[in-house]
Amino acid sequence: MSADTKQYVSWFRHSSPYINAYRGKVFVILLPGEALAHENFHNIAHDITLLNSLGVKLVLVHGTRPQIDQALTAAGLEANLQEEPSGKGHRQLRVTDIESLTLIKKVVGQLRIDIEAMFSMGLINSPMHGADINICGGNFVIAKPYGIQNGIDYALTGEIRKVNSKAILAQLACNNIVLLSNLGYSATGEVFNLTAEEVAAETAIALNADKLLIYSKEPGILDKDGQAINKLSAEQAQKLIKEKSGRVGSDEALKNLALSVKACLATVSRSQVISYVDDGALLTELFTRDGVGTLITQGHYEQTRAASINDIGGVMDLIQPLEQEGTLVHRSREKLEAEIQHFAVIEREGMIIACGALYPHSDESAELACLAIHSEYRNNSYGKLIFEHIEQSAQEQGIKKLFVLTTKSPHWFLEKGFTESSVDSLPAEKKYLYNYQRNSKVLEKKL
Repeated sequence: MSADTKQYVSWFRHSSPYINAYRGKVFVILLPGEALAHENFHNIAHDITLLNSLGVKLVLVHGTRPQIDQALTAAGLEANLQEEPSGKGHRQLRVTDIESLTLIKKVVGQLRIDIEAMFSMGLINSPMHGADINICGGNFVIAKPYGIQNGIDYALTGEIRKVNSKAILAQLACNNIVLLSNLGYSATGEVFNLTAEEVAAETAIALNADKLLIYSKEPGILDKDGQAINKLSAEQAQKLIKEKSGRVGSDEALKNLALSVKACLATVSRSQVISYVDDGALLTELFTRDGVGTLITQGHYEQTRAASINDIGGVMDLIQPLEQEGTLVHRSREKLEAEIQHFAVIEREGMIIACGALYPHSDESAELACLAIHSEYRNNSYGKLIFEHIEQSAQEQGIKKLFVLTTKSPHWFLEKGFTESSVDSLPAEKKYLYNYQRNSKVLEKKL
């Protein structure tokens, strides 16, 4: 077996937990007009097809802004974009008169046909062979006039009144991909021009979607050095919006941040911003642990919590390399199962990346043991997080003193407020079990 084949097999095996986790889940994907026009769109269509084949329920929302601008210019009409009123968001809205709307309908119709044609491909030896995808749409988005704002009459520009989630879910249950545009419909039979961003966010919220995936030109939300930020909580994203407001060239980032925050503060667990320029960005973001874009979550990405019997395998995978090198004392699976109630873990994307244990003794002291961090995350703050979690737990249990036995990391514990002690200071039962061959240093901390 070649090295490339082995690497492929390894990646495929590691992707299986994600495949299992995503099956039957609802994803809403925002495809701006720029993504549809980009040469990489046919690869994006292949990736979306793969998600559908794996059982993911998909709603695609496509934008049309650049295509509409081009059509209006060709027809000699003005784009007539207005900054949205302060406090409403970070975007420009188009004032839509009847003549513009007629042209917009044509653009939307043509793009829809092109998208349907793309997902109808099924050539032998192509990624879409045998996919048999059905694309459906309808009057799922109910709209109302945006009205007059700051003296500007937005005419046939609208905003969403309601998303018919029941009808959309019925189509998803039939394994159809639902395709929505930037058009909405009123009870009086009018058609309104919406923003694709609003359609995507409101649809994701109405469906209680598991993910809102946003394609952008940049590979996520960029930091001051131009690198994609890996993850943000909704609260952190809100702060970043304030920091980026008014900066040159930050319009797309602001729009995507505001969109993600809106979704995550409502019902959507996660929003992810990825690049439509980079081939395979969708699959890399979804099926690898760290992804390539920016993840915005309702709360903190990592979860620090008490361990359960279901975490045995993850904890063993974490501590075995440290046991083999002699940093940790060996624990059998049976021993770990018997003591798992003493453990706390940090979970990231279904993987245990840190653990620690607290063993109380009868003299109001407790041992901090088996503190382990995954090798890929030791330069982050996870050691501090798991330690603080265990220390708080000890205080809640009325523990007066923590002690630790270590051969490798005494300085780390000294930085956390521990002081050097001796074997004689240990509780009697722990002193009796002390391994003089390991010659571990004893450190303690009063709580």
